[in-house]
Amino acid sequence: MNKLGRGHRDKVHQFMTITGTSEKAAYQALKASDWHLEGAFDAFYSQPQPKSYTDARRLEDLYNRYKDAYADMIMADGITLLCSDILVDHQDIVMLVLSWHMKAATMCEFSKQEFIGGLQSLGVDSIEKLREKIPFMRSELKDDQKFREIYNFAFGWAKEKGQKSLALDTAIGMWQLLFAEKHWPLVDHWCQFLQARHNKAISRDTWSQLLEFAKTVDPQLSNYDVDGAWPYLIDEFVEYLIENGIIQNGQLSDWTQKH
Repeated sequence: MNKLGRGHRDKVHQFMTITGTSEKAAYQALKASDWHLEGAFDAFYSQPQPKSYTDARRLEDLYNRYKDAYADMIMADGITLLCSDILVDHQDIVMLVLSWHMKAATMCEFSKQEFIGGLQSLGVDSIEKLREKIPFMRSELKDDQKFREIYNFAFGWAKEKGQKSLALDTAIGMWQLLFAEKHWPLVDHWCQFLQARHNKAISRDTWSQLLEFAKTVDPQLSNYDVDGAWPYLIDEFVEYLIENGIIQNGQLSDWTQKH
């Protein structure tokens, strides 16, 4: 490994930082991809991650550390303690990724099955091991397929129990958190538009379609399809962008004439 040139050493370090793998694993992945970082990442994320052995007693002890005093669940106080133990803020997006691994049904709650099952899937049975997994969980957000899964999971996770739609304030908070990772330039305009024009709960269809819009339509809307099958709310957002001079694009003139 010491014989590697500086460029290759930098790639090994970058791969280790993003994926949380060992130096040896990073070297092997990069060598197999002919030292192309993107190819190494694609190969890494397409492979199922090996699961480490976990100790059932340790998992039980961890659950009991965070379990609520009055219910057989981990509630808000337990999650606050967990965040303190793993040294992350409770609003850190890594807590969403962790909840996705646990298949948690509701924000700020973990059932015993969700908590223990999630830690087993990550191959951890101690706070130290979970802390060491944080870089890996952050790196999962960089994988498009996993980001899509986490994004879609977030809708059901964040909505109130028994509700079909997601409260607007909650949806806006989640979008700002998620699109901070994907750097969608229009996210602030989208949130301002919703507060000014919509002011209602968000449907699952709007939630899922917005990710498609953000991924496929460029920020200047030059490839926006006037006759596309977007939800009406997204069409209204495009109109809002044009009305307010946020987007100025000649290709949209036909669309503005129709409205």
